[in-house]
Amino acid sequence: MPSCGGLLLALCLAALTGNTPAVAANERTERNCSASPPYHPSTAVNTTLRLQELREQMLLQNISAYIIPGTDAHLSEYIAPRDARMAFMTGFTGSAGTAVVTQTKAALWTDSRYWVQAERQMDCNWDLETDVSVSSVAEWLISEVPTGGHIGFDPFLFSLKTQGDYSVNLESSNRSLKSVPVNLVDQVWTERPPIPPDNLTRMPERVIQRSWQMKVEHIRNQIRDNPYEPTALLLSALDETAWLFNLRGNDIPYNPFFYSYTLLTMDKILLFLHTERVTNELKVYLNASCEGPLCVQLKSYDSVRDHLKTYVDQPGVKVWIGTEYTNYALYEIITPEEKLMTSPYSPVLTTKAVKDDTEQRILRDAHVRDAVAVIQLLMWLEKAVPEGKETELTAAEYVNKCRAKQKDSRGPSFETISASGPNAALAHYSPSEETSRRLTVNEMYLVDSGGQYLDGTTDITRTVHWGTPTAMQKEAFTRVLMGNIEISRTIFPSGTRGVNMEMLGRRALWEVGLNYGHGTGHGVGNYFGVHEWPVGFQSNNIPFRIGMFTSIEPGYYKENDFGIRIEDVVVVVPAKTKYGHNYVTFETVSLVPYDRKLIDTSLLSSEQLQWLNKYYETIQKLLGLELDKQGLHEEKKWMLKHTEAFIKSGSSVAVCSSSLTLIALAVALLHNII
Repeated sequence: MPSCGGLLLALCLAALTGNTPAVAANERTERNCSASPPYHPSTAVNTTLRLQELREQMLLQNISAYIIPGTDAHLSEYIAPRDARMAFMTGFTGSAGTAVVTQTKAALWTDSRYWVQAERQMDCNWDLETDVSVSSVAEWLISEVPTGGHIGFDPFLFSLKTQGDYSVNLESSNRSLKSVPVNLVDQVWTERPPIPPDNLTRMPERVIQRSWQMKVEHIRNQIRDNPYEPTALLLSALDETAWLFNLRGNDIPYNPFFYSYTLLTMDKILLFLHTERVTNELKVYLNASCEGPLCVQLKSYDSVRDHLKTYVDQPGVKVWIGTEYTNYALYEIITPEEKLMTSPYSPVLTTKAVKDDTEQRILRDAHVRDAVAVIQLLMWLEKAVPEGKETELTAAEYVNKCRAKQKDSRGPSFETISASGPNAALAHYSPSEETSRRLTVNEMYLVDSGGQYLDGTTDITRTVHWGTPTAMQKEAFTRVLMGNIEISRTIFPSGTRGVNMEMLGRRALWEVGLNYGHGTGHGVGNYFGVHEWPVGFQSNNIPFRIGMFTSIEPGYYKENDFGIRIEDVVVVVPAKTKYGHNYVTFETVSLVPYDRKLIDTSLLSSEQLQWLNKYYETIQKLLGLELDKQGLHEEKKWMLKHTEAFIKSGSSVAVCSSSLTLIALAVALLHNII
C-alpha cells in the first residue's frame, strides 16, 4: 500500500472506510450564494433559462407568482418522472417540497430531511425556506406579490385541503389564487419524459376472487344505499381504478398504477385513460364495445373535466367524491354545491382496505417468500461485513436481487433504506454512490425494504449489530421491540381506531424519555402501494376490521449515532375472549427473526416473551416449509438458529433449545445429588 500524506491521506482514509465524498475534499459540496460570484458545486443545476421562460408564461396568464407542488394530478405519494415539475424547475430531487416563482424571486420549501440535499442541487436563483407550512408560503407570497396580484396554480396539483389552506391564509391580504388548468411548467419543459406505451395488464384469475363486474355492482350498492342519494362516484386515486377493474400498469415508480379516472353512475361506467394503450384483448375484457351498465366506455385521459362538467350540468345529479384524493381541478367544476357529496375516502378505498379471503391468503404467501430474501440478505451480511468489503448500497442491491429470484416478483415496492451508524439516524435515508458508507461490526445497521409481487406488496424493517452493542443501544432496541409486541398482541373491539392504540408502540420508550418522530404504521396492498390508505394508526385512518393489513413500526433515532426501527406487517383477525364477542387482534405475517444480541430479555414481561417465542414458532413452521421447498438448506439452518426460544435470564438473552428438557433433567439430578 502506498503511503498517504496530507490531503492524500484524507482521501485514502475515505476510500478505506467506504465514505468517499461526492466531490474532491478541497471542493465545497454546497452552494455559497454570498460569494462573489456565487459558488455552485458540480451537483447544482443551472435554472436561469427555465425561470426566464416560466416567467414569460406567467406574464401571459397575468399572474404575479406561480406555485409548483411536488405531486401529480392524483395526489400520489410516488410520482412519475414526467410529473417531477418541481425537480425540473429547481434542480432539487427530494420527494417533498413546494416551489414558488415570482418575476424577481424563486423559493423552495422543504423539510429538514432535504436541506443539505437542496443546498447541493439548487443554484443561487433559489432561496431555501425551512418552515414547510402553508402559512409560511402564504406569508412569503404576501411579502413578494403586490396588492391585488394574482397567484397562479395548477388545480390538478392541489388537493382540496391545500387550496383551502392557501385561501384562508390569503383571504385578508388582497391577493388571490388563480386556477390555471394548463400547467405552465409543462409549457417550458421541452424534454418532458413521455408516457410509457402499452403498459396495461389484467390480473390473472388465480389472484382474483371478485371480477370487476362484481366490484362495480358492490360499489353501486353503496351508492344506492347512501342516505345522501348520490347518483355517481368519481374516482381519482390511481389505486381506486386499478382495484375496481383488476388492472395494473407501470406509470408510477414502485407502484403498479396507470394514469386514470373513473366516473361510475348507476347505468354507465366512464374510464378515463390513455386509450391508445388499451389492447383489443383488454377492450373485450372491459366490454368496451357496448353501452350497458356493465360496459366500460373508454375516454381520453385529458377529457375528464369536460365529461364531468357535462354530467354535472344535467338536472338531478349528485357526484360523490373522496376529498383526500380528489384534485381541485375536478372539485371546482362540481357546482352548485347541492350536486356534490363528500367523504374523506371513497367507498372504493374503504372497501379495498378489507381484503377478501383470496387476497388475505395470497398476501400472506407473498410475505413468506419475501422473508426468504430478507434472511438471505442478513445471512450474507453476517459473513461479509466482518471482511470489510460491503457498503450500504451493495446491501440494498443484494436484497433486491434476492427478491427478484422469488416467484411472481415484480421489483421493489420502494427505494430500499439501507443505513448504518449516523445514516440510520435519518429515518428515510437511502444510499447513493455519494453517501453510501462501508458496513462495519462496530455500528448498527438498519434495512427497510419491500417487494412487489403479483400476489402482494411487502414492507419489513430489521435492525442488527454484528459486533458488541452498547448498553443504551440494547435497551433502546428492546424497548422498540416491546412497543411492536404490545400493539401486535393487543386484543380490542372490532372498529377500534388505530390512533387509540398507537401509544402502545411508544409507551416503553416514553418510560425512559425516548420517542420517534414518524407514524407507527400504514396499510399495505395486494400488488398496490406499499403505503395504502386509509388503514393505519393516524387520526385520519379508518377503524380496524377483520381482513385489514397494516404495518407496525416503532423506532428510535439518536442523531449522528444510530437508528432503530422494527417493522412487521400484520393482519386483523378474530380474537377469542372469555366473555366478549366481536373482538379482534393482530397476526404477524412478516417472518424474519429479530437480532438476538440486541434483545435484553430482563426488560420483557412474561407475556411479551411468550408472544415472541410463539412468533418464532410460526417462523419455523411457515418459513421452514418454504425454505425446504426452495432447497435452501443453509438458510434454514440460519433461520432455526436465530429463532430458538428465549428464556428470561438476568440482562442477557438465554436460549431454550430443543435440548431444554435434557438440561432440566440434569439440573434435577444435580439437586438430588446435592
